[in-house]
Amino acid sequence: LLHEGSRPMGVFCIKEGKVKVFKLGQQGKEQITAILKEGDLIGYRAMLGDSLYHVSVEALEDVVACHIPKTDFMSAFENDKSLHNKLIGELSNEVMNLTAIITDLAQKPVRERTAAALVMLSDIYKNGNKESDSIDISLTRESLANIVGTATETLIRILHDFKEEGLVESKGRKLTVTNVKTLERVGGIY
Repeated sequence: LLHEGSRPMGVFCIKEGKVKVFKLGQQGKEQITAILKEGDLIGYRAMLGDSLYHVSVEALEDVVACHIPKTDFMSAFENDKSLHNKLIGELSNEVMNLTAIITDLAQKPVRERTAAALVMLSDIYKNGNKESDSIDISLTRESLANIVGTATETLIRILHDFKEEGLVESKGRKLTVTNVKTLERVGGIY
């Protein structure tokens, strides 16, 4: 949907599906910074900052999104106080979340970061189903490693340990989180 370094022509609103937001490192390795889902708005940060896109956004599954041209979006932002306040709140929350992520990457061991990432993804993938004890996450192991900030091989070893502990199950690409509460504890989420 978006390519790092390109000029914003509008924003996208996701109607169905999930996308990954990522930045390429110096060696061309992806660092996934967010997974967005239905109802999320994409590309407004660059427009509000009058800058080029600093990240790329790619579909993880079939996605339906509407495009809002730049002039329409900016007009709504300037004239709709509730939209203005909502986006300012989103930006503030994003800064706080990114601060926490940077701290976690610098200080938490990979096992804890993996558990925390699985908890975060469980929330995204549960699709409002609060009743279910298990949540299916459909991501490649490489994408999950890019979220955690580790090598794919390290992630696979940790997932194997989590399977042995009864926290996750897997079948092919699909990973099922079966014990979110214990993963929260392992990930240091309170």
